[in-house]
Amino acid sequence: MALNTKIEWTHRTANLWHGCTKVHEGCNNCYAEAISKRFGRDIWGIDKSRRLISSVWDDLTKFQVLADKVDEVHRVFVGSMMDIFERPMPVIDYFGNRLDITTDCLRQKLFQNISEGLYPNLNFLLLTKRPSNINKFIPAHWKQAPPANVMFGTSPVNQSTTITLLTQLAKVKGKRFLSIEPQLERLTLLPWLEAGIIDWVIQGGESGPRKRPFNTDWARQLRRECKATGTPFFFKQIDKVQPIPDDLMVREFYK
Repeated sequence: MALNTKIEWTHRTANLWHGCTKVHEGCNNCYAEAISKRFGRDIWGIDKSRRLISSVWDDLTKFQVLADKVDEVHRVFVGSMMDIFERPMPVIDYFGNRLDITTDCLRQKLFQNISEGLYPNLNFLLLTKRPSNINKFIPAHWKQAPPANVMFGTSPVNQSTTITLLTQLAKVKGKRFLSIEPQLERLTLLPWLEAGIIDWVIQGGESGPRKRPFNTDWARQLRRECKATGTPFFFKQIDKVQPIPDDLMVREFYK
C-alpha cells in the first residue's frame, strides 16, 4: 500500500490483490506485471491465481484517519497492481497457498465498507480496462445511486479502445473518469465530453525502457477539448524523462 504514492493524480493507492491479465495493446509493457515477475510471483494471466493483499483493510482505515485528521478528502486509486473489475479469480496467500475465496469476495467487502460509510474522507477511483463488467459486479443499489465518493474509470489508449470502452462506461451511472495512459495515437474525446459522459480526463505517455513515442500535440488536442467542455484535465507525463512543456503543465482535479 502507498502512503506516499508517486502517481501524481492520487493521494494513495490500494490493492485488494496483485495480478491481472492483459486485455489490449496498452498493456503490452505493463509495469505491474514486470514488478510481479521481478519478485518471482506467477500471478499474471488468465489461468493464474491472484495474490491476496491482507493489509489493505488496515491501510484503508489508516488512510481515512489521516484524511479526517487534516479535514480533507483524499483520492484512493484502486488499484495499481490489479483490475478491480476483472472477472472472479482464485486467490492465494503470501506463501502461495490456495484460499477458499475468489477476488469477488474481496471486491464485495470493499463495496460493502464503502456503502456503510466507513471511509467518508476517501474518494475511490475505481479504474478498469473492463468497464463492461462494472454493472455486473457492483452492488445492485449502486446501479441507480452509486456512492458520492466513488468514481468509475477506464483506460483507452487509441481511438479504437476509446470507442469500445467509452461506449461501455457510458452505461454506468455515477461519476466517470479516464486515465489515457499510455496514449499510443491521436484520439478525440469530444463526442463523449459534449454528452457529459466524462467528468475528468487524465492523460500521459509511456515510461520505461520499452516506451512507445508520445506526441505532445495529442495532449494539446485533448487539453483544448476539455477546456471547451469545462472538463478537468490532468496531464501526467510525456515519458518521465522529457520535461513537460509549460503549456501542458495542466493538473486539474475533479471536485
